[in-house]
Amino acid sequence: MKLVPVVEMLKKAEKGGYGIGSFSARNTYLIETVLRAAENTKSPVIVQISANEFRWFSVTPKEFADRFYAVADRYDVEAVLHLDHTKDFATIQDAIAAGFTSVMIDASQREFEENIRITKEVVDFAHAKGVAVEAELGKIGATDKIEVDTDESLYTDPAEAEEFVRRTGVDTLAVSIGTAHGVYPVKNPQIDLKRLEEIRSRVSIPLVLHGGSGLPAETVKKAIAAAGGGVSKINIATDLELAFLGSLNCERKSNAEIWNMDPAALEKAAGEVQKVVEDKIRNFVCSAGRTE
Repeated sequence: MKLVPVVEMLKKAEKGGYGIGSFSARNTYLIETVLRAAENTKSPVIVQISANEFRWFSVTPKEFADRFYAVADRYDVEAVLHLDHTKDFATIQDAIAAGFTSVMIDASQREFEENIRITKEVVDFAHAKGVAVEAELGKIGATDKIEVDTDESLYTDPAEAEEFVRRTGVDTLAVSIGTAHGVYPVKNPQIDLKRLEEIRSRVSIPLVLHGGSGLPAETVKKAIAAAGGGVSKINIATDLELAFLGSLNCERKSNAEIWNMDPAALEKAAGEVQKVVEDKIRNFVCSAGRTE
């Protein structure tokens, strides 16, 4: 396994016209599944987990990172270990100490100036440790709370994005352009490509698309191929969990409970997740063969 700086990985993807899947393993069992799928498809990959997922699955940053590093060298892959949505500085500090190579501070619910202040504090801390920082500007909602086709008041303002990046020194930026977290049971998502292109014209750092689960492949491809270079990191979480739990025919369980389940059932469920990851790599972000 080759640890690659996330900005280097994403810039290469942007130049090559493809995206990088940032897959939420959500528990330590599935880390190896994501890496195996990346190796099979000869694709760079980002393995991630969020602060919420630490709580949901009763797993610590150290437990997750330790498992990642314990299995990663079994696979011939280019990888990043990323901490997704996190509002708590202490969790970010714990993740960096554990070996995460990229972290996200999400202060997007705060006022613009407060978002800048909080993000800059994390950037200063993380950069001193050689760790990249992702931030979010605009508000990316949840699919079960979307009731209208668009709500541009929640979208990322291109001029604010330019100022935000300049003043924080952040490495990657998650933008709100019409996606949401979940699998879109309420509406058919429409991405604001013009807004994305305007953001790209003002911001040179890699852009991130959250809410990748449930999006049509053609929508993602358009966002990747946007004029000037679109999004290059695409977050995918829910699709993996649905495949995993669907195979196990159970509700969400803690990390420890998962490891205590029947090994044969877990192996079968991991196989279903691997199919999803490989499909996303080949047909969604189109990164297969990029590490050959």
